Amino acid sequence: MDFSLSPEIAETRDKVRAFVREHILPVEADPGARDDHENISEAVLASLRDKVRDAGLWAPQMPRARGGLGLPVVGMAALYEEMNYSIFGPACFNASAPDDGNMIVLEKVATEAQKARWLQPIIDGKVRSAFAMTEPAPGSGSDPSMMLTRAERHGDGWRVHGRKWFISGADGAEHFILIARTSDDPRRGLSAFLFHKDQPGWEIVRRIPIMGPEEHGGHCEIVFDGLEIPDENRLMEVGDGLRLTQIRLGTARLTHCMRWLGLAKRSLAIARDYVERRESGGIRLIDRESVRTKLGEVAMQIEIGRLLTMRAAWALDRGGFARKEVSMAKVVVSETLHAAVDLAIQLNGARGYSKDTPLEWIYRYARQARLVDGASEVHKMVLSRFLVKEGDDFWSWS
Repeated sequence: MDFSLSPEIAETRDKVRAFVREHILPVEADPGARDDHENISEAVLASLRDKVRDAGLWAPQMPRARGGLGLPVVGMAALYEEMNYSIFGPACFNASAPDDGNMIVLEKVATEAQKARWLQPIIDGKVRSAFAMTEPAPGSGSDPSMMLTRAERHGDGWRVHGRKWFISGADGAEHFILIARTSDDPRRGLSAFLFHKDQPGWEIVRRIPIMGPEEHGGHCEIVFDGLEIPDENRLMEVGDGLRLTQIRLGTARLTHCMRWLGLAKRSLAIARDYVERRESGGIRLIDRESVRTKLGEVAMQIEIGRLLTMRAAWALDRGGFARKEVSMAKVVVSETLHAAVDLAIQLNGARGYSKDTPLEWIYRYARQARLVDGASEVHKMVLSRFLVKEGDDFWSWS
């Protein structure tokens, strides 16, 4: 395994780094650039997206033929880490969740006609999208086999009844991917569909208040009461819903890790900058052994997270699901992000707890990292299953 970047990817990474510092960090520092949910406002975002396009850095995860940069997953990892050095970075490059994961899975599994109608507008930044899978108890969460929302045959299409919740980006999305039960088969009982926000038979019943800050479109509860979907808007074959979910979530979970590493590095940079200037008892904080030890420990954890993320990216680029590698990265990086921002707040004192820095924003955002796309406990159970199955081969380099 060689984790060095190709000259092309390294050059693009450097351009993203420079763009974030020159154009996005100044906007991040302006409270007037935020919307009511503490995200970047639509008008400011549109302006920055135009600059990203002009700089040739738009949609790195998409093929060049569709207007992207055509990068492999390893290249995405290098760029996404740089993008999320700013809390607003990924959205500016069209690389934020849930659009990011939706674009990737549609590019992999949709028909050409479906790509033209449902995918290309997301790539172009003309619409946003959402992925509707999670349900209130006793419905599906980390276990899709518990899904209660049903899609039943109706003429030449399907009719959907059920309820979903915590659907990221739903308030403002136009294109939706829906996972629903189409049979009681334990492995092939789920199917995937596409629908547009203007279709009747569904509604957002509430935008669920969260600790925040929120992505664009929030986290919504949705009710389906007879939504009709033509069969041409079915993704893959009937019964392939679980497979589609696995295809999507593998890369989507890892792109979360890529972005979180950027936030962890930003948190440590803010801490480092402060302790190099702040004196206490006639000594700079950076010169105290206890402070240096804490910074070194978190820096090490960030590097461990980067290596796990890159190894998972390497495996995905070779065509595998990389379930074990992605689960390890998801657990370590989510916990490292929380450790990094917690330490940064502690070292900054009251300044870190205030809104004078983005640390309190990152801290609240970081708490969800151990929950979204599978709680840490679920991923550790996945790893234990691999250990039982593989024994000492769990640690194989291949």
